[in-house]
Amino acid sequence: MANISDFSLELFSLKGKNGIVTGGNTGLGQAFSLALAKAGANVFIPTVMDDGGETRALIEETGARGVLTQADITEDGVPGRVVAACADAFGSVDILINCAGICINVQDVTQFGRAQWDAMIRVNLTAAFEMSHEAAKLMIPQRSGKIINICSLFSFLGGQWSPAYASSKHGLTGFTKAYCDELAQYNIQVNAIAPGYFATKLTEKTRSNPEINQRILDHIPANRWGDLMDLMGATVFLASRASDYVNGQMIVVDGGYLVR
Repeated sequence: MANISDFSLELFSLKGKNGIVTGGNTGLGQAFSLALAKAGANVFIPTVMDDGGETRALIEETGARGVLTQADITEDGVPGRVVAACADAFGSVDILINCAGICINVQDVTQFGRAQWDAMIRVNLTAAFEMSHEAAKLMIPQRSGKIINICSLFSFLGGQWSPAYASSKHGLTGFTKAYCDELAQYNIQVNAIAPGYFATKLTEKTRSNPEINQRILDHIPANRWGDLMDLMGATVFLASRASDYVNGQMIVVDGGYLVR
């Protein structure tokens, strides 16, 4: 049994670790990628978005290595190839952050059909399962690993205008618990982060509308939108040895939104 005197901030270091962040070069994903890099990990990013090399440059400024590859993880066989490519590039896969996701809103629920449903379940839930499944094949033999699923406040709420988004995020929460139960015996921790309302390019239109912006702020005890940096500490914690006995849990980073 470890002695409390052995505790060290080195437990939060990710030096020598290698991580995959799906969709890790835009919005929240970029913050997750940079958090890993700043803690010392190399970062492999499969993406369908071109950011002009910005994320790779930010990663490499930290001294870590960054590899971005064009890959659609919803296509058959691609998750396995992505995991193998990360292992080939860096030598191992120690961390997986399932961040890639989409949201399709249709105000008339009768117009929200299988096309919208299938697209969102495929990206938000099925791809996360397939990436985790492939990563687990490498993590189990090495008897270590961290899988972090990016959930949402809509893992708890209904979610007007997008039933598939709320359903996929509820499903991802359940998957987090299920895979924790399967993989904990191999010293693999599976947890989740549920971000609240964050100031990103995607939310710029919402924040610029005074009425809607104020309605959201009125629901947040912290009385502000989240900054991307607010997510980075939770990311490092769940990716590091400091969280080795934390499993099947969700850290909600929302400024208190859910309590009001």
